[in-house]
Amino acid sequence: MAVTARADRRSVAIKFVVLVGVMSFFADFTYEGSRAIVGPYLALLGASAAAVGIVTGFGELLGYGLRVVSGRLSDRTGQFWPITIFGYMIQMASVPLLAFVGRWELAAVLIVIERVGKATRNPPRDVMLSHAGKEIGYGWAFGVHEALDQSGALVGPLVAAAVLALGGDLRAAFLMLAIPAALTLAILVAARLRYPRPEEMEYEPPDVRAAGLPRLFWLYLCGAALVAAGFVDFPLIAYHFAQASVVPATYIPVFYAVAMGAGGAGSLAFGRLFDRFGLSVLVPLTLITALFAPLVFLGDSSLSLVGMILWGIGIGVHESIIPAAIAPMVRSDRRASAYGLFTAGYGLAWFVGSAAVGLLYAVSIPLIVLLSVFLELAAIPIFFIVMRQTRRQRTRVA
Repeated sequence: MAVTARADRRSVAIKFVVLVGVMSFFADFTYEGSRAIVGPYLALLGASAAAVGIVTGFGELLGYGLRVVSGRLSDRTGQFWPITIFGYMIQMASVPLLAFVGRWELAAVLIVIERVGKATRNPPRDVMLSHAGKEIGYGWAFGVHEALDQSGALVGPLVAAAVLALGGDLRAAFLMLAIPAALTLAILVAARLRYPRPEEMEYEPPDVRAAGLPRLFWLYLCGAALVAAGFVDFPLIAYHFAQASVVPATYIPVFYAVAMGAGGAGSLAFGRLFDRFGLSVLVPLTLITALFAPLVFLGDSSLSLVGMILWGIGIGVHESIIPAAIAPMVRSDRRASAYGLFTAGYGLAWFVGSAAVGLLYAVSIPLIVLLSVFLELAAIPIFFIVMRQTRRQRTRVA
């Protein structure tokens, strides 16, 4: 009977992860399709490189920083679904509206609103995924979800590129994204009705040994923040491709789609590797993805494509291993707050890095590369410390 009950819980958990993943497929179809072309769109509307870097960086700052509010609100109220639904509604509405703006300042407002929507819905959604991860493995739960998520991020830019290749303009591409946005919201409602209480999937309560968030969590945040600061946002990369004529305008979304495909394919492997080897997988992955900056900013079209593949792998790491690692660090009733705090620090670092890169773009591109690589590699010693302390904790528990 116990074996049957466990199998039933695993089946429910897997189905939940897949359904949320399909929802995320269409959500990423929408907003990653937008992000693939928003850099050239801002340039078309008259924005400078510094403006692109600051706008997208500020969007990431709010997109991560406001997760503190969303996370704490989710923990205090337990209203994970309503908060998630509200966030998706804001996010999905903002993308098609970009088709109707005529000034880069108004486009910037919508770009920021889209990030606010993501900030609102991510902590409660990730907590619900973590409940499923208790049964099937945290790395596998977030890896499967991220694979579906990134598949949408692959399709969205390709469809946007197809619209441009067939003679449509950037506004038509944004308007087309209303279709996957509507599908996202429809699946969201279906998921809410089918799985009203995802917390019941976590049958066994986690081991709780101390109140609050542990020191290990904060150390891990420091390392992840360095990675985020060195990770250049794609709208600025796209701006560089367009301004330096490295990649033809119609192929920029294709490059982004290839990056998303690499991240999605890798996230499945990353999730399995994390469940087996823990945080040690972050070290080689960080070393590899740090090479994206010199390839993207200093290479020709071919090298830039390789750089985008490495950049996409980095995105896969950020969205699968990094959130999966938080779940076992903190107790279940603090996870939403933990995700909110973690991603707030992550987003602040991303904003500072993106703003710095945008400002440095007019000064020295090689300096951008040096800064990016240095920040990425600086995270590795911290990851080693976290790994060592994690092993010690496991030894004491055993």
